[in-house]
Formats: sequence, structure tokens, C-alpha cells
Amino acid sequence: MKSNISDVAKLAGVSPTTVSRVMNNRGYISQETRDKVDNAMKELNYFPNDLARALFNKRTNLIGLIVPTTTNPFFGELSFHIENICTSLGYKVLLCNSLSQMEKEQSYADMLMRNQVDGIIVGAHNRGISNYNQRNIAVVAIDRYLSKTIPVVGSDNYTGGTLATELLISKGCKNIIHMNGPVELETPATLRRKAYEDVMEGHGRQAITYEVRDPFRQQNHYEVIDRLFDECPNVDGLFASNDLVAASFIAEARKRGKDIPNDIKVVGYDGTETCQILLPELTTIRQPIALIAKTAVELLIKEIEGEYHDLPLETYLPVELIEGNTTGTIA
Repeated sequence: MKSNISDVAKLAGVSPTTVSRVMNNRGYISQETRDKVDNAMKELNYFPNDLARALFNKRTNLIGLIVPTTTNPFFGELSFHIENICTSLGYKVLLCNSLSQMEKEQSYADMLMRNQVDGIIVGAHNRGISNYNQRNIAVVAIDRYLSKTIPVVGSDNYTGGTLATELLISKGCKNIIHMNGPVELETPATLRRKAYEDVMEGHGRQAITYEVRDPFRQQNHYEVIDRLFDECPNVDGLFASNDLVAASFIAEARKRGKDIPNDIKVVGYDGTETCQILLPELTTIRQPIALIAKTAVELLIKEIEGEYHDLPLETYLPVELIEGNTTGTIA
């Protein structure tokens, strides 16, 4: 039979109210009494009922995290950092992979609401999820516009796109192609594309962008890359909106007998530890993933604490150009 709070109180020689105060850390309790209660709980193998404590405290200490997929290195690292930070602050994380499916994201949002999470961090990229706009739940977005009242955190996408494109031009590339996600997503990441187009126009070059409809499905990368090579055989520079797309392009280019970087120079975006280990030669724009996670959690906690006023609606953190051999010999 399961032990209950009365059993703990009896063994510890205290009242059930005292046991409750120890578990909820309410009021002054002597260390001797705390030790008696803790020892009794261990002896009885008793674990506090988190649901009951949540109802009492009006907090679940649960954070929902919705991402497209943790198999993507960026979202894998982001999830790691968010979970680690939340744990240090006494929160548990419910991790949800939406797989870029709107119905699945909506279902996860509903589930998190039913479980009365204290807040949600959203990194998925579907539009039209209405639950996020409810004012009884704290929400922060990662590189995604949800509404005019929900804070969004990301990297300085425009500066990143500028650095990548200017580097390719400085390396002598004449026919630079950009690969990005669908422009209708209207995420801050589309500023990478805007920067590319502005830099190309500033140098009197033609801007050509190929959209990857589902950037999280690698087969979709190759379908677009095949078309790119067929339609732009003279491509000599590529700026990819993430490192996985850059890696797919490099693999296909080499299959076609192209030398990287002598024939085509390539710049990616993200700079995750995974990609740096598996493709250390890749030139990329590194996002401050740990800082993005920290900033998102800090904003969410402020919302949870009721500090809705004066929160920045957009926070974009500095990026770093990491130059590797895919853009030529490093001086």
C-alpha cells in the first residue's frame, strides 16, 4: 500500500501540517524537524504529490518547449540549454517535437494548457496557433513572430546575412545563390535573405534565392539543390540559411565533381557544436545558442512572475563569423 502524508507524520513524530510545511518550504521549520520528515519520507519511500502541491501553490513548475525537431542540431542544442537552465531554476521541461505539422503543434499546445504549465517557449514554425495569445499563459518565441504582444528572441539575422554575403563577394564569387525557408513564414530568420538581397543589390549583382519548403527534411534539400544546379550551372558561391542545408549542398556538389572551395565557396548559418565536429571545415555564421536559451528563459520567468510590462518584444543577439576552408584558404 502506498504511504501517505499521515504515515510520514506519524513516523516523524510531527503533525501532517508540519510535513506539508516542510515539503512546501513554508514558514520557519527547525533543521531537526526537517531532518525527521526527510528521513521518514525516505524510509517510507514517499514522494510528494506534485499535482496536489501545484494546486496548493498555484504553480506547476512546468515549462513547455515546442520545437520542430530535436534531430536538428540547432534545436537539439537549444533544447539542451533551455532544459539545463530551467532545471537550475527549479522548473521541469515538457519537450514537444511538432515535426513542422500545424495539427501536431496545436495538439501539443492544447496538452500543455491542460497540464497547466507555467509558461511555453515556442521554437516551431507553424502559423495560426491561437492558444499562444491567451493572456493567462506566459509565452516566449524563438525566432518566430507569434503576435504583437509575445516576445521573440533570436540572433542578429540581418548582420549574419550581411557577413556571409560580403565574405563570398570578397572571395571573388560572381554568381552567389542563397537557400532559405519559405518567405511566407515571416520569421526573423527571413532577415538573412533580406541582408543577402541588399548586399547583392549594393554590389550590382543579381540576387537569386531558392526556397526549401521543408528545411527539416533532408530529402527536400536535395530536390531543391538538384534544381539549383540544373538552373544555375555557373554558381560559384552559396549562402545557406542553416548548416544542414550547407552540408547537403556540399555533398551534392562533390558528387557532381565540383571542388569546394575552388569551384564553389559555401557559407552556412548556425555554428552548432554538432556541425562544427562533423564538418569542421564549414564557414558559418555562429548563433549564440546558449545565450538565446538563457534570454528566452529569463523573459519567460519574468512573464510568469507577472512582469508583463516593459519586456522587450524583440531581442536579437550578436552573431560571429567562423571562417573555415569552404570559402578558401584562411589567411
